[in-house]
Amino acid sequence: MSCGPDFSALEPLTYHTRVVDYLRTHEPEVWRWASERTLGSEQLESLRAELLRDTYRIDAQAHGDVHAALATAMQRLGLAGTATLYQSSGLEMNASLVFVPGEIHMVLQGPLLERLSPEELLAVFGHELAHHLLWSRDDGQFLVADRILHDAISAQGSSDSHRETYRRYSLHTEVFADRGSAIAAGALEPAITTLVKVVTGIGTVDAAAYLRQAEEIESTEQGASTGYSHPETFIRSRALALWWARDEGLEAWLRKRLVGALDLDQLDLPDQARLQTLTRGFLAHYLTDTSCVSDAVMAQVRGLFPDWGEDEQGVDLASFTPDLVSDSVYRYLNALMVDLALADPELRDPGLLRAGRMAGALGSFDALQVNLQRDAGFNKRQLDRYKRQLANEVSA
Repeated sequence: MSCGPDFSALEPLTYHTRVVDYLRTHEPEVWRWASERTLGSEQLESLRAELLRDTYRIDAQAHGDVHAALATAMQRLGLAGTATLYQSSGLEMNASLVFVPGEIHMVLQGPLLERLSPEELLAVFGHELAHHLLWSRDDGQFLVADRILHDAISAQGSSDSHRETYRRYSLHTEVFADRGSAIAAGALEPAITTLVKVVTGIGTVDAAAYLRQAEEIESTEQGASTGYSHPETFIRSRALALWWARDEGLEAWLRKRLVGALDLDQLDLPDQARLQTLTRGFLAHYLTDTSCVSDAVMAQVRGLFPDWGEDEQGVDLASFTPDLVSDSVYRYLNALMVDLALADPELRDPGLLRAGRMAGALGSFDALQVNLQRDAGFNKRQLDRYKRQLANEVSA
């Protein structure tokens, strides 16, 4: 499993760039303000003093082998400059990066130095150094995005979409850092064993056995990660193994495992914009049936999208397959169609039939019946008649 990618392949994930693009486009003033924030000299000195006060500094002269390993990890990740290591008082094995532009400050916790092999120690260093790489590159734009999202969820009145965006951004950041772990170790196995050891505390790990275990878990758990700051260990291991093997399906796999299907109850900021675009395309598709269009219907549409134009492009219903959207989106689309059908009493029947055909194509007809009973006032007899009409259309 060695001879995988080198540091030149360590690129930000698609989700990182998507969030950066969103924030730059939709929050230009916030982006400009956050980009101008830097650690001043007084803040840096205060940070260094706090680290010295609360930790043991792992001196290069007294711990030459540890610093030699750190130097190797830095070289393999293409990093140069000064690096300082600290040991904190925590008991559980962990490591963290204290980001300072142009300097490496890494805090170790628990018995990492005693329990990890030399290759596994390289993996720990590589993970934290990858964080430094991500925050440093491209004028620090990925750090700026992280700071904006962190500040947003810390503020009073923060939105669910901000929290979900920060959660997903953090998950992708850990997957990125895991890649640095494998590069620094020069192989996949130490990165996997280190991950499992740090998470579980076990002393001996078989990387191949755990990867088989991860595949077994994945075969029964199809949903996206529910982790807040780190994906589940089996997801991280699988993500790293697929990347190391240069698997062509990795991008789709990451979308499924770290983001999941579009869900109204769990929208992040990019998905809010995506849902708006899909909604416009869906409404345009509905309106291609001109028997359902009138001034009253278009007034309803423009109530949702005041800038609605004559050249709106309909979206293919294949954009709404179950692997791409959740049941909540089907309920939302059904409600939109019924609202349009009821906007003009004279077009009520053709509008509802149009909704039934489209719901049938989406596989959401059963859910549509709830809307018909609740919003259109259908009783059982009317609903049966409606279903016969649709069946006759299909037969014809």
